[in-house]
Amino acid sequence: MNPTELRALLDAHGVRPSRALGQNFLVDPNTARRVVRLAEVEPGDRVLEIGPGAGSLTIALADAGARVRTVEVDRHLVPVLEAVVGARDVEIVTADAMTVDWNALLGDAPRWAMVSNLPYNVATPVAVRCLEDAPMVDRMLCMVQREVGERLAAPVGTRQYGAVTVKVAYYAEASIAGIVPPTVFTPRPKVDSALVKFVRHPPPVTVADPGRMFALVRAGFATRRKTLRNALSAELGDRTVPVLDAAGIDPARRAETLTLTDWAALTEASEENP
Repeated sequence: MNPTELRALLDAHGVRPSRALGQNFLVDPNTARRVVRLAEVEPGDRVLEIGPGAGSLTIALADAGARVRTVEVDRHLVPVLEAVVGARDVEIVTADAMTVDWNALLGDAPRWAMVSNLPYNVATPVAVRCLEDAPMVDRMLCMVQREVGERLAAPVGTRQYGAVTVKVAYYAEASIAGIVPPTVFTPRPKVDSALVKFVRHPPPVTVADPGRMFALVRAGFATRRKTLRNALSAELGDRTVPVLDAAGIDPARRAETLTLTDWAALTEASEENP
């Protein structure tokens, strides 16, 4: 759909984009086809789309031969989607991706791809929740705010590298597949978007309790200007320096310099030095 077609469609159904729901509808068919191409969607693929909006990307996915299941929280958009997709192989589920039961939603097939223009206000938690709790989704291509995308896929040691980067790296390899300008959306956002590609992999490190590792990661980044000696004291107390020493990590380092392997070593050392 182009902008004129979208406005006519929304007017016909008495619908307006919701700022509260972070709705920015894709109105450029070329961008929709580009997303499908970068997601490497093949005929017969089972594809999950979160936040289909008015269906521009949905159409491109279905026309590429995918079997699409959409999750839309806004019930007012369901009639719009139904009108747009027509007889295509698309199933529309009205649900909240922040709380939906992944097994109930996706348990009927062993492998899924997620291809979505995620609402800006929930992009990070939805992507991370999918990585954590939906192992049947083995690859993802998500359109998110550029700053968010750069944080999800940041290299170690960069300003963007943070706690969420470490968690993502535990579950998947993340990379920026492309940049999308604001001009292809209605309403037009004030920032660029990024296409982030996730390819799920087995955890590259072994830890007995991943939750414990992520608690240390959060503590380390909570005050990222501080050295690990100070940043981890709230979590480890008097054990901070001995645990860092046991892990072979200089207490004067900062959280953004630690790789996933370093965090795993730190977790193991914290468990061995109670």
